[in-house]
Amino acid sequence: MSEKDPRPVCLTIAGVDPSGGAGVLADIKTFSHHDCFGTGAITSLTFQNTTGVFGAATQSAEVVYKQIKAVAEDMEIAAVKTGMLPTLEVIDAVAESIGEFRLPNVVVDPVVRATSGFDLIDDQALSALVENLFPLSTVITPNLAEAERIVGCAIRSLEDLANAGRKMRALGAGAVLIKGGHSFEQVTKRAVDRLFLENGMREFDAPFIDGEPVHGTGCALSSAIAANLAHGKTLIDAIADAKDFVSRGIQNARMVGQGNRPVNV
Repeated sequence: MSEKDPRPVCLTIAGVDPSGGAGVLADIKTFSHHDCFGTGAITSLTFQNTTGVFGAATQSAEVVYKQIKAVAEDMEIAAVKTGMLPTLEVIDAVAESIGEFRLPNVVVDPVVRATSGFDLIDDQALSALVENLFPLSTVITPNLAEAERIVGCAIRSLEDLANAGRKMRALGAGAVLIKGGHSFEQVTKRAVDRLFLENGMREFDAPFIDGEPVHGTGCALSSAIAANLAHGKTLIDAIADAKDFVSRGIQNARMVGQGNRPVNV
């Protein structure tokens, strides 16, 4: 019998960006970089490239569930990352799967609102995400726009951000990492992400990298956190390593198309 692969297995449950900058394809590359074996369940086939998103074909809840079931019954999954979960039914199927197969180290990237402010899922789906998936999470990783949508309040200050973090923990999230704190650090040119835990808040600080927009940083961060958790790192160490990884990916991003550069993972 062949020797078993020693790498931990990570599962991404997300959409496909055919240009490879975000979603399942970016997650798999991130898992591989962190010496994990990557698997994936596809929730949506998007039509996008480096210049924009032009549409999507959403998968049914049954299709998503059967993908997760097939992997979970065959392999020992060490960590899960969720990304684009486009409908109430898909969210319910993912939550059911995580519970049924006792999937550990769940990193929820709540893709609910684009940075531009465009809502990506409806209010019913958002409620299902909060009620059914947050309580199963090890950590959720919203950006500022997503955090505003989830808590229903504008975030214009560090006090607002702290209140949002506490509210999301109260909604059931195991821990809350709010990305995009650089909006408040423009003077000092620092990029600060803030992790809200039961016993307080931790900051993860890195230099703010000026330049053209880079696509896929949120996917890379959440999947890197999942990969680090799969290797047995603490949540604090998993996030610190993931932030360094994404910072290097931004610094080394290269133009491959005619729009935004994808993060270099």
